[in-house]
Amino acid sequence: MNRNEWTLAREVAVGAAVKAGELAKKRFGGQFILEHKDERGDLVTEVDVQADRLIVDDILSVFPTHRIYSEEAGEGGSASDWVWHVDPLDGTNNFALGIPLYGVSISLSYQGRIVLGVVHDSAMELTYVAVQDEGAWQGDRRLLARPSGALTKSTVSWIQGHAVTKDDQRALALRHHLEYSLKRVMRLWAPSIVWAMLARGDLHGVVLYNSEGEDLYAGLLLAQEAGVKVTDFAGNPVALLGGTAVVVEEAVTDGANYLVAAVPAYHAELLQLVQEALMKTAK
Repeated sequence: MNRNEWTLAREVAVGAAVKAGELAKKRFGGQFILEHKDERGDLVTEVDVQADRLIVDDILSVFPTHRIYSEEAGEGGSASDWVWHVDPLDGTNNFALGIPLYGVSISLSYQGRIVLGVVHDSAMELTYVAVQDEGAWQGDRRLLARPSGALTKSTVSWIQGHAVTKDDQRALALRHHLEYSLKRVMRLWAPSIVWAMLARGDLHGVVLYNSEGEDLYAGLLLAQEAGVKVTDFAGNPVALLGGTAVVVEEAVTDGANYLVAAVPAYHAELLQLVQEALMKTAK
């Protein structure tokens, strides 16, 4: 894409995210139909579906030759190196419970590399934009994550996928080790908002365990462009969608689904805490 097309892609993504966020905020606290996606209890509402359709239609009306994957509609568009990922209502469970922590996540990748990310905090009406090699922004404010004090006195967030079961011993041991070692480990169940908080500097780290999907990619680019270091559990850099299996003391993981993210000054220490817990469970 040329410079004009890049500008247009950003405008389309931001406009669609804001419209979807406005729809969700208007319906927040009201009555809507709830359905369970699967036996794990993941929810979907008609607001998810309506917001999804709004975003997909806006994108494909301008970029009809692009591929698109959305949380509710699935795969659509044409075969293309340009791929959009859309989560129209990230944090549906929070939304359904009346907890104002939910947002919109839209990203664009080229040949598997994330190049544009937009996160919209629907309740707070804040929009975050990241462009590869051009930084991360909240409006006119450039985001630069910085350390503050010791990691042990910091707050990090835990993100896990819906596929993680309650008897996953590695997840339990890792989360317990983090909670024992750090001041606070938060679980917000709205990954896009978590990544925005990390990029802003409100959080100092994120540990992501077996989670991937449309709610990840925009926030991941946002954090990286704000100066956050992101690796898999083995310490390998992460830039592409998907990933390869890595081994951490006999604990096999799919690299892109298991991430450690923190400002560079904290990353090595946080990664060490993760690897310590994994080594214990591997024995």
